[in-house]
Parts: sequence; structure tokens; C-alpha cells
Amino acid sequence: MRVALADDSVLLREGVARLLAEAGFEVVSQTGDARELLGQVEGLRPDVAIVDIRMPPEPDGGLRAAREIRARFPGVGVLVLSQYARPSYAFELLRDSAERTGYLLKDRVSDLHELVDAVRRVGGGGCVLDPVIVAQLVGRPRQGHDALDELSEREREVLALMAEGRSNHAIAERLVITDRTVEKHVNGIFEKLNLPPSPEDHRRVLAVLAHLRM
Repeated sequence: MRVALADDSVLLREGVARLLAEAGFEVVSQTGDARELLGQVEGLRPDVAIVDIRMPPEPDGGLRAAREIRARFPGVGVLVLSQYARPSYAFELLRDSAERTGYLLKDRVSDLHELVDAVRRVGGGGCVLDPVIVAQLVGRPRQGHDALDELSEREREVLALMAEGRSNHAIAERLVITDRTVEKHVNGIFEKLNLPPSPEDHRRVLAVLAHLRM
């Protein structure tokens, strides 16, 4: 899998490039500038672009570049890295489609397994949303009675993993339960939240996020 890497911190950029190379990825380009990244993506067409949100020339240049890559090169996956756990950034990135898209906190970069899993999932057409962001969305206070109040503790766990972009099988492995049990919980969640079920993981993520945003 071919990766373009953009971060204005040379140390972080070099560190991520080394980790990816050790994991078997081909890092085809590196840059610290959002405009240069766009040119590299256009010329090299990597499988995934890893982009820091805060990059020159604008304060949020990386986020702007990520949106432009998604619009102009839909076959290129975009994994955004950020120091900030801001759901608003995630919603802006995912507002049109969750396919081939990810939002990960930079703290995860030190965990090679987490980083490799995120890049592979995004490159394979899936969605990745940092668990910290999901926890903020699921756990934030709401006024009055909310449909989330109807969910059991296990259903909340399943919901959080769904919002991260996990498949039913991945959820089953994480919670050490059967695929059939996960399917039962997912159906229950969709019914209680009045969401249309979907076998496509990225559509499930959009449906769940739409509800959590309310």
C-alpha cells in the first residue's frame, strides 16, 4: 500500500514514515505543506494520504487539503492526524461520506498496531474514528430524555465501536462475543435509535454519527 505523508513537524513525519516502512508500506512522498501535498497526490495517486490538520499555508491547511483530496481524488483514502479531540473536525471531514476516511489523534501514532490498522482500513475503503472522539459523542450530556438512554450497557459498547468504523466481526473480537450476538445488538440499536440498518460499514458510521450529533 502506497502512502503520502504530510506533517509540518519533521520529527513526527520521519518517525511515522519509519514506522510505516517497517510495517511494509511504501511511503511515496513526504511534505510539510498542504499545497505541496495536493500536487504529490495528483502526481503519485497514493492509496492513502496521511495529513496533519494544522499545516501551512493556512492554520487549518491540512483539513482543507484533506477535503480537497476527497473531492478530487475519491479513490485516495485520507487519514487525518490531530492533536485535538474535536468532534466538529470529524463531522466536517465525514459530512458527505465516511468511506476511505479516518480521524486519529496523534497519541495513537506511537502504537504501531493502531496506526497500521487505521491506514489499512482507510486504504481498504473503510472508516476510522478515534475512540476518544467517539467517547465524547456517546457520553456528552443531553437535555431531557434521549434515545441513547434506552440502550443497555452492552449496546452502548457496540454503538461506540460501530461509530469507530468497526465491522461486526471486529466488534465481536473486541468484546469476545459471537458475530451473531453482535448482529442482535446492532439490530437492537438501530431499532431503538430509529436508524435504517445497513450492511455497509461506512453507511452505518454516517447513520450513527448523524444521531450522535443531534
